[in-house]
Formats: sequence, C-alpha cells, structure tokens
Amino acid sequence: MPVTPAAPAAASAVPAPRAVPRHVACVMDGNGRWAAQRELPRTSGHRAAETTVIDVIEAARSAGVEWLSLYAFSTENWRRPATEVDYLMRLVRRVVRKHAPLLHARGIRCRFLGVADPRIPAALARDFTDLTTLTEGNRGMTLTVAFDHGGRQDIVAAARSLIRSGVTAEAVDERAFAAHLPFPDTPDVDLVIRTSGEQRISNFMLWQVAYAEWVFPPVLWPDFRAPHFLECLHTYRRRERRFGGVQPEPNGEPRS
Repeated sequence: MPVTPAAPAAASAVPAPRAVPRHVACVMDGNGRWAAQRELPRTSGHRAAETTVIDVIEAARSAGVEWLSLYAFSTENWRRPATEVDYLMRLVRRVVRKHAPLLHARGIRCRFLGVADPRIPAALARDFTDLTTLTEGNRGMTLTVAFDHGGRQDIVAAARSLIRSGVTAEAVDERAFAAHLPFPDTPDVDLVIRTSGEQRISNFMLWQVAYAEWVFPPVLWPDFRAPHFLECLHTYRRRERRFGGVQPEPNGEPRS
C-alpha cells in the first residue's frame, strides 16, 4: 500500500500568517533631527511628536492591532542634558493627563514598562499609576509605553526573579524565563517600526523582538502619520515569516 509522505515538521511548526500583526512596536526616532532641520531646539521636536503618538494609536486600533508598544524613554536617555530630560518629564506628564480620557473612551488598556528609576518625578509616576488603574478593565487594544526601559535590564530582572523563586537550573526553559519578565502576558512582537531610517535595536524589548519583522521608514517621527503606519503594515503582509523553518510550495514540497 502506498504511503503518503508526511508534511515536513519544520513547515508544520510555522504559525499561520496574520493579515494584521498582533503586536506592533515603535521606536519613535527622529525628534531631534526634525527640530534641527528647522533650526529649532530639540524640545520642539519632542513637542511635535505628540500628534504622531495619538495618530499612530488611533491607526493601530482601527487596523485591528491588538498590542501596541511605544519606546518613549530608555534607560540610556538619562545621559541626555538635564534640561532636555526635565522637559521630557513635564511633556510626558502633560500628554498623559490630556489624553487619558480619550484612551479610556477608546477602550484601550494602558501600561508602562520600566518606571523604576527614582529620578522619575513622583507626580509623573502617580499619573502612570492612575492611567493604568483607570484603564485596567478595558478589553480593547493594549498600549504599552516603555518609559525608563531597557531590554537587558528586564532580562537581568527576570534572572534574579528566577533565582529568588528557587527554580532549579534544569527547570529553566524559555517559557519559565518569560514568565518572570515584566508583563509576562505580552505576546512576542510581530513588527517593529523604527522611524528616521536608523537601523538599531537600541536595547528595546530584547526578549520579545526575537522573531519580529523590522521596517525602517525614513520619515522622522514627528512627520510620521497614519498612512505611513498602514504602509508598514502592508510591508509586513508582504513578508514571508518562516521562524527558522521552511515554507512549503503550493504543491506541498518544501522550499530549499
């Protein structure tokens, strides 16, 4: 009796493609260059970025993205001039307080990744907590704002948590490790968008972006709008995601 060949194991392990990425992360790059091109102070670039943030949030929600993560302030950004850091803290507080009602009305759940450094003003930390509490029951898109965030820092914290929990070395696998990361329910990132054309990871969600697709639009963040975001989603749809495996040809034979 003839035996029908089994489907290749590698191909069967590949997740089914999604028309819309479940989790999109944005590295919001180019504020300073945007200001410099206009002979304005860097703070003007940060201020202009507010419109983009709201536009991208609305575009992602309307497109069906379930998780959106925005890289707002890294652990390395503390090295910037004190006047710029102080301005950013005041700006972020104003933006959070201004847009909290809109985010809640849209059913968006808001979370803040990081926020551990004691240099963060207490009033801003309270605003983060208040927005998280206000929106924690929402079941729409989850918005994660990475603020005072570093991917290596998160990995070190997870390792420390595993040790404190008494997990044996033999019991540590990827699933166990991921369970000790901040917000362990966060799915892996499907698509990372870094504006301004720069092509760096910059210590952003290092564990979660392991198999992400990357898009590097040349547009500076303050000029980035919903059509640019949707074009990035279109680029994602054209990608062939194999996760290290091999996609089968239409006749069932694996590609070499």
